[in-house]
Amino acid sequence: MTEYSQKSWLPANPNLGIEYDKSKLREIWLAGGCFWGVEAYLARIYGVAETCVGYANGITENPSYEEIPYTGHAETVQVCYDPEKVSLEELLTAFFQIIDPTSVNKQGNDEGTQYRTGIYYRDPEDLPVIEKVVTKEQVKHDKMLATEVLPLENFSPAEEYHQKYLEKNPDGYCHIDLSPLLKTD
Repeated sequence: MTEYSQKSWLPANPNLGIEYDKSKLREIWLAGGCFWGVEAYLARIYGVAETCVGYANGITENPSYEEIPYTGHAETVQVCYDPEKVSLEELLTAFFQIIDPTSVNKQGNDEGTQYRTGIYYRDPEDLPVIEKVVTKEQVKHDKMLATEVLPLENFSPAEEYHQKYLEKNPDGYCHIDLSPLLKTD
């Protein structure tokens, strides 16, 4: 357990200290509103080797945080995971637990197109798994899901101060309920 995890409300990260074989890792990009809490949550799912917050599927390359409301980018978390430890289906199911997939361009207190929800993929073989999870999620809601499912067109890492933001700023804003990660079996 890290010193940070012992002193804060953030759950410990079970992936710390694990040596992941980078050649076995897979990637998926998930947009769920403000990326600070989404990143903190996803990084704590066992099998997630790396996360990076950034801007996806907009009309410009390498936008700044100030530009994204005007460029069509979504605040997104790149997730590198070990499929031998966590499946894409498990990751997506966990993702749907922390977002309102029926909300259009709004999560928590944040509003704007940059806060839309989305699942972005590069490998076409991921699409059947994504569609399966989205179909399962849809039956839980009366309204149609607003979460977009699209190929990843582009992704630019966000500025350094956004990376692992809640690790660096324990009192930082977070619309995500991290309490499911505190449950022990």
